[in-house]
Amino acid sequence: MNNDQTKRVQADDTLVSILEAIQDTRGATASEIADIVGVSKSTAYRHLTTLHDHRLVTKQNGTYDLSLRFLDLGGYAREQNTVFGDIKPTLKNIAEETGEFVGFLVEEDGLGVYLHGEMGNKGVQNDVRIGRHVHLHQSAAGKAILGSLPEQRVEEIIDEHGLPAKTPETITDRDHLKEELATIRNRRYAYARDEHTDGLWAVGVPVHDRTDQVAGAILVAGPTHRMHGEWFEQGLPEYLKGTVKEFELNHSFS
Repeated sequence: MNNDQTKRVQADDTLVSILEAIQDTRGATASEIADIVGVSKSTAYRHLTTLHDHRLVTKQNGTYDLSLRFLDLGGYAREQNTVFGDIKPTLKNIAEETGEFVGFLVEEDGLGVYLHGEMGNKGVQNDVRIGRHVHLHQSAAGKAILGSLPEQRVEEIIDEHGLPAKTPETITDRDHLKEELATIRNRRYAYARDEHTDGLWAVGVPVHDRTDQVAGAILVAGPTHRMHGEWFEQGLPEYLKGTVKEFELNHSFS
């Protein structure tokens, strides 16, 4: 057993597992949660009572669900990002210009987290939800971030999280990914073709903060029948690069 494991508190592990079970089931009874987590009903009930007392879960007709207090906690965490507050108007403008879905992704502990999204007038629905965690190699924005990180950090992320497939097109080979990241570093944008969602193609561009550290990445995603040809291969990447550079300059001197 390593040092990190010896420092873990089993009760806290159970508490987190209960919260995840509630999210996965979109609400459940104490008995259902106990079965999912693998604890007794009395243990599950004690944890749920504590969570309810702290307004972290709600209870209605015997069913527990996550409370909106997480929205407050998540809102605070989101505001800590160094560029989030300033970049929202830029994301909205990109959505209006392209008509597609626009997202802002950041890296946290080796995974990607969506902080904001804007839907253009032609945008298609997808599984992006604010706060959702994704593997960086599975999306255009995630690969744009990886391409901006030191190679040693990329290796650490792969070692910790692996390269699981989201679709049959997701890159799952380390050497293949490293080759693509080398290209991304040179051209300063990334593609994802069916790699996160079948039928959805995207372009991602990294965003840097005032210290020139990568703070996240913007992606524009749309259906393949619109995201193709010269627009997808050249027009959209160059437009995004220019828009991001303008944002970075304004952000640096604001």
